[in-house]
This record gives sequence, C-alpha cells and structure tokens, in this order.
Amino acid sequence: MADLSQFPITSRWPATNPDVIQLYAYPTPNGVKASIALEEMGLEYEPHLVTLSDDDVKSDAFLSLNPNNKIPAIIDPNGPDGAPIGLFESGAILIYLAEKTGKFIGATAADKPKVIQWLMFQMGGVGPMFGQLGFFYKFAGAKMEDPTARDRYIGEAKRLLAVVEKQLEGQEWIAGDYSIADMALAPWLNALDFYGAKEVTGYNDLRNVPGYVERFYDRPAVQKGKGIPAPE
Repeated sequence: MADLSQFPITSRWPATNPDVIQLYAYPTPNGVKASIALEEMGLEYEPHLVTLSDDDVKSDAFLSLNPNNKIPAIIDPNGPDGAPIGLFESGAILIYLAEKTGKFIGATAADKPKVIQWLMFQMGGVGPMFGQLGFFYKFAGAKMEDPTARDRYIGEAKRLLAVVEKQLEGQEWIAGDYSIADMALAPWLNALDFYGAKEVTGYNDLRNVPGYVERFYDRPAVQKGKGIPAPE
C-alpha cells in the first residue's frame, strides 16, 4: 500500500485507497477537466470534494498541495520512477495524465504540439476571459454601472468563439482527433450557459461550436466525469 503521509493534504482528506490517484476538485469547468480525463483514460482514482470556500481552498492542508489555492489538484502514488507526485494546475494535470497513459495527446510527434497549443489557448484565453465575463455579466461585477469591463469581456468572448468556430470548420475536434485540448475547452464553452451569456456572445448563431459541445457531452466518460466529485 502506498504511503502518502508526505502529503499533508491527506490528513484533512484521507485516502481510502492510497494506491490510486487522489483527485481534489469541485465540478467547475476547471475541476471537471481532471475527472473527465481520468474517466476517458480509464485510470483508477479517488475523488475528494474540495469546495470553493476559503475554509477549503485556503486551508493549510490544501495549500500544502497547491499554493495557488485553486482546484483541481492530484496526487499520483505511482508517479515517475514509481515515486508519488503531487500536481496542481489543470493544464499540467491533463498533460501529465495524457503522457502517463499515452492517450489523447496526439498520435504522432507532430500532433502533440498542436494538441498542447490548443490546450494553452484554453488555459491562457478562454478560461480567464470567460471567467471574467461570468463575474461582470452574472455575478458581483454585473452591479457596476460602468459597462466598460462587461463590454470588454463580452467582446473577448465573441472573439474567442470566432477562433473556435473557424478551427472547427470541417473537423469534429479542436486539434484534429479527440484530445485533452477538448477536455479543457468544451467545459468552458458550456459555461456560457451557466453564465446566461449565450445570447449576448452570439453563441447560438454559430454553426460549429454548439454541435461540438453537444458531441463532447454525448461521450459516456464525459457524462460520468462532469459530476465528479459530486457536490454536497
């Protein structure tokens, strides 16, 4: 049985089976990237619900694994050379899991950087911009009378959707074959529904993007992974 005592997070979220990957997450667009990837890759894992409250993500236990206090994070008891490894940042986790299994990161050496570039497109563009859109369109920022910030992020969301729409022309998945780039991107595109921002961003007028998101959520592993860990 693996010894995970070197990871203080396990004192607050104990491992029932320390021999499998430990997932610390909440089912947000970032959180489900990891659970969907684990399901798609057929890896055994144990999910631990880490809420977005300061009591969880800013606790000493969670900060010991992710000093940036954001979900998801993982511990793999069978890391490189058989030694346990802890990881945070959803993009890094996706790349690690894909390389560990040899799945969903491209079939050739030329495919891999293309998959990673679209993963980085989500990490550096879609995620941050859509997140700000949600804040200024649905949440606390929506109360601001000055529309500057709201208009900026609506405009950025439209621009990014146009990039995705063009890239999907003539193909089912963002980097060619289904990959970790899709696992990162599609949940964030779907977040526009949660933000009530599909109409204002022109999402429903697009030809390729809505079908892409539907295809993604039709996958059995996605259907299972999108609700893990289950909220209380």
